[in-house]
Amino acid sequence: MPKAAKRNSDHAQKHHTPTINNEAIASHLEELLTPAIFAQQKYYKQLGLRDRIINLSFMVAAVLTLLWRQVPGVQELTRLLAREDLLWCRATNVAQQSLSQRFLVFPAELFERVFKDLLPQLQLNWQQRLRRPLPDSIKFTLHNFDRIWIADGSTLEALFRKLKSLEDLKTGQLAGKICTVIDLVTRLPIEVWFHTNPAASETNFEASLLSLLPAKTLILLDRGFYHFQFLQQLINQEVHFITRLKAKASIKYLKIFSYDHSLKDRLIQLGTVRRGAPILTLRLIEIKVGKTSYSYITSVLDPAILPPYVVADLYRRRWRIEEAFYSVKRLLGLSYLWTGSINGVKLQVWATWLFYAVLVDLGDAVADELSLPFDRISLEMIYRGLYHFSVAYDKGKADDPIKYFAAPENQDLGVVKYLRKPLSKLDLSPFPAPS
Repeated sequence: MPKAAKRNSDHAQKHHTPTINNEAIASHLEELLTPAIFAQQKYYKQLGLRDRIINLSFMVAAVLTLLWRQVPGVQELTRLLAREDLLWCRATNVAQQSLSQRFLVFPAELFERVFKDLLPQLQLNWQQRLRRPLPDSIKFTLHNFDRIWIADGSTLEALFRKLKSLEDLKTGQLAGKICTVIDLVTRLPIEVWFHTNPAASETNFEASLLSLLPAKTLILLDRGFYHFQFLQQLINQEVHFITRLKAKASIKYLKIFSYDHSLKDRLIQLGTVRRGAPILTLRLIEIKVGKTSYSYITSVLDPAILPPYVVADLYRRRWRIEEAFYSVKRLLGLSYLWTGSINGVKLQVWATWLFYAVLVDLGDAVADELSLPFDRISLEMIYRGLYHFSVAYDKGKADDPIKYFAAPENQDLGVVKYLRKPLSKLDLSPFPAPS
């Protein structure tokens, strides 16, 4: 029997018609983004850009419409522009070729600046919501650290020729690599970097990460950042980390904190003196669940500051950044690139993370309305549920997306994730009793 063709799930079939417009969602986006856009007008003029029809305000409105209304391409966007007001922009006849060329050359840094101007407002929104609880591991960790961040990289997939100006571009090439830092507490993105080489290692982002991280930060890293010199530099900056232990690591055991068949927490020295690499003094936590063992290393040497089961629970939450990549690539379409120019790819990267941040803010507001942890809220189902809210809005049955998604009669939309089993209480003891 012939094997099925290998399928890239990031490139699942997309629909071909945009979703309907909604005044409430459009007003919310306008209220959030208008101040950030106006703040860039002076810089826009400093770049020597004319205040013509396709200006910064127009481009932000067009790109956000592409994302939140799931417009399948620039051709369909041109049709919408000719017939509808898009967010804060009035209906305008624009040639498709002009719009395509604008995507190729419009300065991506303007979208980056809008994104970074918006983040403080979203962080303030998070601070004002007090009803949704935080996980026990995060609450405990914040007694000793000011922030808990996650860093990881992801490759942008093969280019799809969505612009008329790219019809002659060779298909199948990769578009580069992004590295993102996410705040585990707020779930908002902190920083995004782009590298043109899709095969670039995470080590290419180490210098940028070191310059970003302030003292008293706990950073969760995957094994792509398993580089002893880099880990030592983090420690020197009073930044602590949790990551996974690599196989065949050279370990010298120094002290036992806890030791039984299901938990081993020990002080170790890691590495050998080769090629100038430092020897690191770390904690190794090994936890056995059923027949599976998990090994974590952390630069936090005192179990009272970071107990072993807290280390394991925090690292389990590193998966939140994988969920973020899933959202921006598959849900918001970052795997379907609009342009083959480096500037155009950067524009889409920043625009997509901008909209993702707005979606996180909406999800957090729903969690607060329901007094549930953010982990119980599905951003994917909120995004897909915007269509149902728009229908209810047009019928006069809803006027607030937050209350609509929180309403008991709308829980069939799947916004609240189903718990497969009750959550057990986390052991916060620095020296857990033998199980």
